[in-house]
Amino acid sequence: MNFTFHPEAESEFNDSIEYYKDIEPILGFDFATEIYSSIKLIISFPKAWPEIDSGIHRILIKRFPFGVLYSLDHDEIYILAVMHLHRDPDYWKHRIG
Repeated sequence: MNFTFHPEAESEFNDSIEYYKDIEPILGFDFATEIYSSIKLIISFPKAWPEIDSGIHRILIKRFPFGVLYSLDHDEIYILAVMHLHRDPDYWKHRIG
């Protein structure tokens, strides 16, 4: 199974890595590792995490206040957001469709 990022989700991910790197260089690496570990879990068990909207699932990230929001399309995982959990919970909805 493959995965792709929505362009805005990829920017969120990269911006968050840079933010954590600025605090402590290893934190940026740790954040990226946690996101990719979560993506690997999604690939292995795509329907294991709850739907938070019609067809949109969310996995919570360990150690960081983030979630990965994704949809499934046949054998493709589409990452809609790498979302800080203290943001407006609906800010990403314009990315659907």
